[in-house]
Amino acid sequence: MAAIKHRRTALERVEKFLSDTYFTDCNLRGRLFGDRCPPASLSYFQTPRRISYEEAVVQEFRPTQVGDSFGPTWETCWFKVELSIPLAWAGQEVHFVWESDGEGMVWRDAQPVQGLTKEGEKTSYILTRSLKESEPHSLTLYVELACNGLFGAGKGSMIAPPDPDRRVTLSKAELVVFNRDVYELLVDLEILLDMAQLLGEENQRSFQALYTANQMVNVCDVTDLSTLPAAHDLAAAIFSQRNGESQHTIHAVGHCHIDSAWLWPYEETVRKCARSWVTVVHLMEHNPELTFACSQAQQFEWVRSRYPGLYARIQDFVAKGQFIPVGGTWVEMDGNLPSGESMVRQFLQGQRFFQEQFGRICSEFWLPDTFGYSAQLPQLMRGCGIQRFLTQKLSWNLVNSFPHHTFFWEGIDGSQVLTHFPPGDSYGMHGRVEEMLKTVKNNKDKGRVNHSAFLFGFGDGGGGPTQKMLDRMKRMSDTDGLPRVQISTPDQLFSVLEKESSQLCTWVGELFLELHNGTYTTQAQIKKGNRECERILHDVEVLSSLAVAQDRAFQYPASQLQQLWRLLLLNQFHDVLPGSCIQLVVEDALQYYTEIRRAGAQLQEEAVQSLCRDLLQPEVRSTPSTLVLNTLSWERTEVISRPGPDGTETLALVTVPSMGYALVQEPFVPPQPVAVRKQEDGSITMENGVIAVCLDTMGHLTSLQLLDSGRESVPDGCYANQFALFDDVPLYWDAWDVMDYHLETRKPVTTLLKPLEITLAGGLRGSVRFSLQVGKSSTLSQEIILDAACPYLRFLTQVEWKEAHKFLKVEFPVQVRSTNATYEIQFGHLQRPTHWNTSWDWARFEVWAHKWLDLSEHGFGVALLNDCKYGASAHRNVLSLSLLRAPKSPDSTADIGHHQFTYAVMPHQGSFQEAGVIQQAYNLNFPLHMVPASCAQCSPWSAFSVSSPAVVLETVKQAEDRPEALVVRLYEAHGSTVTAWLQTSLPVKEAMLCDLLEHPLAQGHVPLEQRGLRLSFTPFLVLSVLLLWSR
Repeated sequence: MAAIKHRRTALERVEKFLSDTYFTDCNLRGRLFGDRCPPASLSYFQTPRRISYEEAVVQEFRPTQVGDSFGPTWETCWFKVELSIPLAWAGQEVHFVWESDGEGMVWRDAQPVQGLTKEGEKTSYILTRSLKESEPHSLTLYVELACNGLFGAGKGSMIAPPDPDRRVTLSKAELVVFNRDVYELLVDLEILLDMAQLLGEENQRSFQALYTANQMVNVCDVTDLSTLPAAHDLAAAIFSQRNGESQHTIHAVGHCHIDSAWLWPYEETVRKCARSWVTVVHLMEHNPELTFACSQAQQFEWVRSRYPGLYARIQDFVAKGQFIPVGGTWVEMDGNLPSGESMVRQFLQGQRFFQEQFGRICSEFWLPDTFGYSAQLPQLMRGCGIQRFLTQKLSWNLVNSFPHHTFFWEGIDGSQVLTHFPPGDSYGMHGRVEEMLKTVKNNKDKGRVNHSAFLFGFGDGGGGPTQKMLDRMKRMSDTDGLPRVQISTPDQLFSVLEKESSQLCTWVGELFLELHNGTYTTQAQIKKGNRECERILHDVEVLSSLAVAQDRAFQYPASQLQQLWRLLLLNQFHDVLPGSCIQLVVEDALQYYTEIRRAGAQLQEEAVQSLCRDLLQPEVRSTPSTLVLNTLSWERTEVISRPGPDGTETLALVTVPSMGYALVQEPFVPPQPVAVRKQEDGSITMENGVIAVCLDTMGHLTSLQLLDSGRESVPDGCYANQFALFDDVPLYWDAWDVMDYHLETRKPVTTLLKPLEITLAGGLRGSVRFSLQVGKSSTLSQEIILDAACPYLRFLTQVEWKEAHKFLKVEFPVQVRSTNATYEIQFGHLQRPTHWNTSWDWARFEVWAHKWLDLSEHGFGVALLNDCKYGASAHRNVLSLSLLRAPKSPDSTADIGHHQFTYAVMPHQGSFQEAGVIQQAYNLNFPLHMVPASCAQCSPWSAFSVSSPAVVLETVKQAEDRPEALVVRLYEAHGSTVTAWLQTSLPVKEAMLCDLLEHPLAQGHVPLEQRGLRLSFTPFLVLSVLLLWSR
């Protein structure tokens, strides 16, 4: 008899039938497990180290029991679990159930077989799907338990600093009989219930799903499992009703975003990879349709070296096309702060690894969780064999909703890549009806494309896909009322999108994330380490390349450089370089920078000793002198400081040719010495023939003049070099975010500790010094330096920083009117507005830059240069550099301590391009190298020079696969179309253009002419050239 059905009661009836809280004595959920049986024996041992299985199993294990707690945080417990399966369970499916607050890994027969993490919905390991009498009924498993959760061990909230005393409790360890029919029916009913609730009362399909679910409850007798197949058939009838041809297709790809370090250290990530990936491989063995996209060559390398058995299984599934390497980079790096060359090396190291290990490079760039994307990335992707890009992070925008999910992204040079943001705005879906419907509803490119990505699996702390996610999606593969769902691959998705791409829109310029802009400043020591180590590796490569050219017996340190680059690239991971990680990770990162500095210094010394051997050998009656090396591609005239005979520093003015060396010539009289004068009011003036400055007793710049034109840079009544302190309390993401409202809390720093005094009275260098109190308990001292012939004034700054939730900036109001400021990015620059006309403008109240930013009107401008800062802003006529933050989560000690950094201000005539701002910023970041020499005479020597100031020779290195060749990388820096000549004094016999992976380009041969190599550039083009040595 047909009964009247009330929608709410019918829905709740089905809910209660599935509930794991209510009526479990008589509902379906309560029948999921049958008989249970404890382990025959359970014992453990604990260690502070992350040790191998071989080392673990020979330790002395002590008895323990369910309910016991283990810890503290970051310890590891190994459990020996001896199991005896009752004979009466023959023919049944038997699981080993394990529940704890830690991250577990099951080992069987000396191999990892399954990750066990309650937060990742993985709490059971299938021992047998149908127990046969011939199978062993007694066996021993080992469980390796990390005393931390999927998201570390935050005290009170996820991103709080880790609780050092947290303990994990073992709440379950038992054998159970698993009722597969009950499980299948639970999944059926869950999908039908979701359809009934989410399709809405106006949708007939909602009622069909509800009435079917209700009838299934009627049919089921939970005390008689033979009634379940009839209920399952009712569900199958609904799921087999097909969609129309126009229905949206969702491409489901397994995924497991694993942060290479974040709320846990690098070493724990190695185990997270193993726990997650072994589970994926186990799923693939029983679900041959499962595909899994996996990025980060570094993580593959960790598993390759620590878990060779697992890695061999992964290689098999890569060959089958199920386990799919994506991304093409060493790690999922920050998208803003690494230099252009670092980004090239991310791809070079990543793509070469994937080619060597799996016989193919990646065709998609995969960066789902990074805090913004540089406008130079499209060109770099295309240069590394990639024309497709996937992310979703811009869905986190705080102010403006990004207008597309599928579009072409165009970089500053005009390169385009097909870009897709999964419309569900997540990379960690669970395969639920709600997520499928959101994916379709949210898609901002309806009518243009009819396909989208759906990345499923637990992520951030690992975990990955589960069987239940797959089983849900099997039921939704083509079910009327829901989008079509197919297990797919990134290549299949992008291939379809390419076919549908004729109607797609184009986004030009950076993909700026309107959130997390505190990450340009947090953990200043990491930022400084990154910039310094990028310079060190650049210099080692240049000097080693020149040494090889001069002396073929010199061994280019290729393997050491690869190792150091990989350390630097690892630290560019998107929670390390941005500073959004725990203290343990910061300590590891700083240790890696120390290692790069140490090894880099040694490699540099070896290269210089070989390159300049004849000049450094002590000769009889030789005069000690100083050899100066320049690793940049233009001639430099600078004041250098060198140790004198009595140990004191002496100054010299030296001119060094491009990428070469020269001896210091005595005497060194500057064309115009620096003059330093103290005025009656305590202010001090300095001038050097190029600029003249006036500083008040607090170190404010009250005047900054270009002497040639007499043009004043500082507006009347304003102070430049003004420090300002802001309250810095974000809404949640402490280390990540600085909010717009911080600008309302500005307090100028006004407490003077030591007034301005002269420290160097002029000649080759003039300098003054002062110190201030900042905030309640911090101090700042600054030496302001003007060198002979130098176009900028530099500020050598030391801060003892002891603040909490404060933000320190330095401001330069300038007498310039322009609606846009220019900021250096990777291999180029871009403009951003100085006004807040629209929400898109004011959302960029805090932005990032590399070595310089500039505000110019026609004929005049002012640039700010720096040696290790990234956060900046230009509002109206005020240029600001962000110096230090003081967040308390996830590292309560972030930035506390001593800091040293330099910035500089450079007024200029004409455009910043004509004035050489770009070159001066390089000069500030790449100091000349001084080496004691023993010869009085030697001609200056130059290895490379470039005829056009618009072109920067960024990189000189040995080719990866050809020791007989160099790779030189140049880029157009002005935003112009130009032809430039690359001249070299090295013995080169042949030259050809190559891509960023160093593969020669078709028709890429470049003739060697009298003037060198003739190279053509369009704006911001990056060119790489292979140079082959003549024998």
